[in-house]
Amino acid sequence: MPKRFVVTASEFSELSRFTAGVELAEALTAAAQRLHETPSPHGTLRTAARLAVHLLPGAEHAGISVIERDSRRTLVWTDEVVRLADSLNTGREDHPYWSRLWTAPVASIEDSASGDGELGLSGLGLRSVLSLRLRADRRRITVLTAYARKPRAFDDSATRIGRLFTAHVSIALESATVREQLTEAMRTRDLIGQATGILMERLDTDAAEAFDSLVRISQRENVKLRELARRIVDAGRGDA
Repeated sequence: MPKRFVVTASEFSELSRFTAGVELAEALTAAAQRLHETPSPHGTLRTAARLAVHLLPGAEHAGISVIERDSRRTLVWTDEVVRLADSLNTGREDHPYWSRLWTAPVASIEDSASGDGELGLSGLGLRSVLSLRLRADRRRITVLTAYARKPRAFDDSATRIGRLFTAHVSIALESATVREQLTEAMRTRDLIGQATGILMERLDTDAAEAFDSLVRISQRENVKLRELARRIVDAGRGDA
């Protein structure tokens, strides 16, 4: 299960709010640079949530969640009110508002206090909502949601900027994911290499035979190769 992160304002105290006088291209470039500076996918999500508040006109709070066919969970949020808003709707991933995002890249609520009071947000003082898809596949979608305390806070300009921004977030998130996967693959390779070396010494055999033994044990005990290698390496350290 993905980790959850709270993004506090103090972490971005040096970040100036983008004003109307700043060219959109410059603002998006600055945002993209911040996103690509993050070392991990979770870091990218943390940064994206905070940047959304500074970049999207009208946004006061933001969060990023993953929606699956039978669940929805929030990964990062900028303020406690976002966490509270999401807790109101736990188990309501089939709500028409969230369901809309399976087929459309954007969903919005102009005023949560009107109509049927979608999602029960007005009680928290959240009147406007703008959700934008970051990622989508057959099983899940990742969504950035911005909130505002006044009604009709998100106009066409906010939606347009939001879609441009989420395009940058998606690219940065994919890049961070690939980097993390490559780093993990290198760590796994090194770990398996260490375990193979230990087995070579214990079994008095060559690298190929030691690796084959590692694979056979992994299959017999139904343990992932990386986990088995870790156990062997840890045991070897204990014997040292």
